[in-house]
Amino acid sequence: AGSGNAGGTNALRTQGFWFAAGVALIDVGKGALAVAWLPAWQPLGLPADPLVDRSWLAVACGAAAVAGHIWPLWHEFRGGKGGATLLGSLLILSPLTLPPLLVAWLLTVMLSGFVGLATMLAAATVPVSLWLLRSPAPLVTFGFLMAALLVWTHRSNIARMRAGNENRARRLWLLRPKDLLR
Repeated sequence: AGSGNAGGTNALRTQGFWFAAGVALIDVGKGALAVAWLPAWQPLGLPADPLVDRSWLAVACGAAAVAGHIWPLWHEFRGGKGGATLLGSLLILSPLTLPPLLVAWLLTVMLSGFVGLATMLAAATVPVSLWLLRSPAPLVTFGFLMAALLVWTHRSNIARMRAGNENRARRLWLLRPKDLLR
């Protein structure tokens, strides 16, 4: 139904708020869990490999969670667009990137009504924030790659915006042009 994507925006449009909230919680949770738990996991008590840098391992787990969300094996490689899973990864990897990300997302949705545009612009704040915070190379690399990936996953949204037929989140679009002309 809807766009066919397995993400929170489509869940909201087709199933309602509470279902979408559950989807978002799962999507954010898998990103957070991937970077918080997997890099430290030592199955069967095996020692950690001293040659594996834990910061690179953490961002690799975050990237794998985002990729797994976008291309899930059990849904014929057709999943969501990765925004909420990236958010969950960042919640653990670099929580200081979240305030500018959330401000960019909220302002864009309020001004334009476009959730896809908001997600792309929010993702674009991540590498900038990481660079300004003087984050380690693995995090900055992760930020740039994930921002580029999220723009790529939203290419159909870009095409619909250019054609003038992209759906808007009318409940979140607070500053509509007709309201500004009053």
